[in-house]
Amino acid sequence: MTNATQSTSYVEEKRLQQAILGGGCFWCTEPVFSQLKGVHKVESGYVGGHTDNPSYKTISNGDTGHAEAVKITFDADDVSFEALLEVFLVSHDPTTPNRQGNDIGTQYRSAVFCQDAAQFEAVERMIDAFNRASIYDAPIVTEINGVSTFYPAEDYHQYYYDKNPSNPYCMAVAAPKAAKIRAKYAQLIKD
Repeated sequence: MTNATQSTSYVEEKRLQQAILGGGCFWCTEPVFSQLKGVHKVESGYVGGHTDNPSYKTISNGDTGHAEAVKITFDADDVSFEALLEVFLVSHDPTTPNRQGNDIGTQYRSAVFCQDAAQFEAVERMIDAFNRASIYDAPIVTEINGVSTFYPAEDYHQYYYDKNPSNPYCMAVAAPKAAKIRAKYAQLIKD
């Protein structure tokens, strides 16, 4: 077997999937997921609205219906969709509609945009389990949506935290979220 064949075979064996999650400002959501094993790419963007080709400027007032979200490309052999969901529900407050901390508006809502029926069922099961276990003092209000067009955010939003770790917002909000997940889910963190 040649190296080219081995390389192609390895790529074909990988089970790359996608998850689209809205958990408030994507500057805070992206670093949470980019640190996880099996995550190949995290792309910030806009999803779930009623206008084509939104921009940060157009979604900022909440009129377009879009949520700030991340599209996560992951290898299901290394991290399950369910593990991503658990991290998602722990990393933000899924009990507040249209708000995460000081960020208020429909663009900051908690939402999952399911890629297929299996993801939809997994989200329902996970939310039900969290609610039955009273993980939070209030019920989870995370929206469960079907497939929707994902529009990538402007280039300066991509991996914003990595590029701007000393930004006051990143230091005050994004860094603690990422650290919380590293502490709670050490087994899921990349080496």
